[in-house]
Amino acid sequence: MAPERTRRRIPDATVSRLPVYLRLLGEQGDEGVDSISSERLAELAGVNAAKVRKDLSYLGSYGTRGVGYEVAYLVYQIRRELGLTHDWPVVIVGAGNLGQALAGYGGFGERGFPVAGIVDVDDNKVGTVMGGVRVRHIDDLPQIVQTKRVNIGVIATPGMAAQDAADRLVKAGVTSILNFAPVVLNVPHGIETRKVDLAVELQILSYHEQRRSGGVGGAVGSGPRSATA
Repeated sequence: MAPERTRRRIPDATVSRLPVYLRLLGEQGDEGVDSISSERLAELAGVNAAKVRKDLSYLGSYGTRGVGYEVAYLVYQIRRELGLTHDWPVVIVGAGNLGQALAGYGGFGERGFPVAGIVDVDDNKVGTVMGGVRVRHIDDLPQIVQTKRVNIGVIATPGMAAQDAADRLVKAGVTSILNFAPVVLNVPHGIETRKVDLAVELQILSYHEQRRSGGVGGAVGSGPRSATA
């Protein structure tokens, strides 16, 4: 039955594609598109149509032959499945350049992730205002998490401070962490973590640039570099 199908666990790979579909569908809706085929959505997302149909089937959405999917309803289904029907306040640990940039990024609030607090250990940063939010000392983290009902923490600290930040977030009651620090965090079972590694993304782009230019190994750029593990 469809209700049971929508409640079964969705594979992580599908979950990672749903935000992409949501963004594309929003853009299509803004352009006045009322319905969209799996082939068109697949073309926009850079995947094959069979994968799109399989992904959307987890939502209980199968489209209509010859018509496709209703854009507005599909947006609603994806938002519901991703838990975006209400806001999820976030707290940022680290008020340095990255933390300041994240706090000033309006896209968080627009997409349902308002910044409920920013904390830091540096007394020189405590009391300053970033993105309309006053920086507080990291010792105030538990109070912020409890009073603002925060479930999601963002780590924007240097690598050496990231594990301590994660420990403090978990102890305060945060259950999901977005980590921008270049380290792998050790967290208890049940704590969801996502790592944003800009260096890795640049290395992936480097691979594609090398293929585009026909280079192999150290043939492109300033010369070979030693590999370290």
